[in-house]
Amino acid sequence: MSHIVTVQDAVTAFADFMEPTAAELDAIEQEMPAILADVDLLDAQITTLDRTPSELDARRIRRARRRALAARVALLNRTAGAMVPGGAA
Repeated sequence: MSHIVTVQDAVTAFADFMEPTAAELDAIEQEMPAILADVDLLDAQITTLDRTPSELDARRIRRARRRALAARVALLNRTAGAMVPGGAA
């Protein structure tokens, strides 16, 4: 008869190494405006899934799409400026 044993020690043995580093947390913090804009866009799209979108719904989606694109452009501009040595773009 085979016994089933727990493998929790093997699974959680590397838990300390699985935490995000400070650099990864900083990257997430920089991307947060774009992430939140994408969430708003998804929210606007989800509200229209079960009905025909009204003009107000269409405007809400367009505004959310523009905000998401603007947030992505701002993120790209920040990261592009950070990657160029000397700050020249």
